[in-house]
Amino acid sequence: MTTFGLVGAISAVWVVRIPALRDKFGLSESQVGMEVLAWGLGALVAMQASTWLLGRYGSHRVLRAAVPASVAGLLLLAFAPGFGFLLAGGFLFGGMFGMVDVAANAQASYLERVGGRPLMGRMHAGWSLGAVAGGLLGSGLAAAGLGFTPSVALAAMIALVPAVYTTVHFLPDVASPVTGGSRGRRPRLPRSVLVLGTLMFCAFLAEGAVADWSGLHLHDGLGASEAVAALGYPAFELAMLGGRLLCDRLTGRCGARLLLTGAGLAGAAGFALFVAVPSTPLAVAGLVFVGAAVCVVVPLAFSLAGLTGGEHATAAIARAGTLGYCGLLLGPVAIGLVAEHTSLRTGFLLLVPVCLAIAGGAWSLPDLRVTAHADAVGVPSHVHHT
Repeated sequence: MTTFGLVGAISAVWVVRIPALRDKFGLSESQVGMEVLAWGLGALVAMQASTWLLGRYGSHRVLRAAVPASVAGLLLLAFAPGFGFLLAGGFLFGGMFGMVDVAANAQASYLERVGGRPLMGRMHAGWSLGAVAGGLLGSGLAAAGLGFTPSVALAAMIALVPAVYTTVHFLPDVASPVTGGSRGRRPRLPRSVLVLGTLMFCAFLAEGAVADWSGLHLHDGLGASEAVAALGYPAFELAMLGGRLLCDRLTGRCGARLLLTGAGLAGAAGFALFVAVPSTPLAVAGLVFVGAAVCVVVPLAFSLAGLTGGEHATAAIARAGTLGYCGLLLGPVAIGLVAEHTSLRTGFLLLVPVCLAIAGGAWSLPDLRVTAHADAVGVPSHVHHT
């Protein structure tokens, strides 16, 4: 859970200081979109490599290297001297983020299958808690008048301590096969993995749009100060935190399919409120509503991918996650292009049907429940009782 929180924190510091990044380099909205695109490309490339790395070395070894490297990537962003270096730093930072994300979700899925109960919600709650803390830190640094470079550099230096601390606390897992029956062949995965990846695509698109563009909409569209506009994303993540703390309990009572359907419908209503209201407090309330709704989609999709993947759980998580993160890759870029030709309000309006697609796709999923099968995943005997 600490790993999820750490990555959420360093990501949040970066995204809430995007207005300061734009001002530092004099970027246009399309150039901001290019920077986000570089980050997303790095994440996708790393996710493709993570399937092989996790299968060969296990998630615990990958995390020991990738978590500190992700903090180092943030430092590269802080001290980038120009736009070209900024793109390269974004690519490397995104790559480390993508590697940590897949490995952390693989480790959490392993723990779920060992323990026989839902855990993914609280793990992702750690990410939201970190994002709230990082967002508040970024907002405070903005209010103190610090620019992009000192803010991000300070956050990275603070993050180095927990990053090193976590490296000795990962549970050794059993490497799962990442190839099919013959050498080099990709495993055959259930069709539901594709559906789960699509649901994650929609959820990540929505989350990425809020992370990368909500501050600009509040600042430029509604006239909020930079410090107040930076509070929109932490409020969104705070709502996600509350929802994810309840996610595991609600999943046990309602089932994943019903919960995902409700999340899509509520997310659509939240984005409609965000784009319709003329005042900053009401717009932030819309973001809170969206966060409370879509927060369950990604953890449930990762959890179901691990369950449906069977012996290829790592490959299923990586494949669904790669498809999902295409939403983070394409979404902010698309929002930026729409904003440049129309307005950010119009870009956010497009997210209403995206959330409705989550509700529609949820009904095609099997309503699986987490059950213990420690022997099936090769858990060491001393772990069975922990």
